[in-house]
Amino acid sequence: MKYLKYILGFITILVIGFFLIGIIKPELAYDCEIIVEKPAAESWAVVQDEEKMSEWLPGFQKIEHLSGTPGTVGAVSLVYFDNDGQQMSIRETITDIVPNKSISMTFEDDFMNMDYKMSLTSIDGKTKINSSTTTVGNGMISKSIMALIGGSIKTQEEANLVNLKKAIEQNTKDYFQADKEIIEINEE
Repeated sequence: MKYLKYILGFITILVIGFFLIGIIKPELAYDCEIIVEKPAAESWAVVQDEEKMSEWLPGFQKIEHLSGTPGTVGAVSLVYFDNDGQQMSIRETITDIVPNKSISMTFEDDFMNMDYKMSLTSIDGKTKINSSTTTVGNGMISKSIMALIGGSIKTQEEANLVNLKKAIEQNTKDYFQADKEIIEINEE
């Protein structure tokens, strides 16, 4: 009986510790950065291209636009992912957008809410892409889990940006053909 009390006491301490982690560190914030060997306009075009998203976001399936004009402030969409054979969706709302420079969004699901900003800066024909993320778990258990797995969430964002760099640098799609045709017509 004495050992049972020690085991229950130990389990109680672990449970209290688990919840304290979520109270002490209720949100997770991190920044990531990459340099891409392409101009900002092309980098932006690849980032915004739904056909390219599966190249840099693991499990990406599709975007379903719910309201607002896609690609503008206030647009709301469901973003669908395959998570180990299970389809999951995240609600995305664009909160700010400056074409070729930055986009800010909120992502919401049952587990957590995320504020996300991606900024593009042109540097000598290259592009510096910076992401800034703040996540908060929805509930005590989620907050504690977020505090414990925070490093792996940041590692996933770093991997996403490496994949984005690859998608941009290997891009062969001409996003500016219409612009070239307009220039040619004006020159005639």
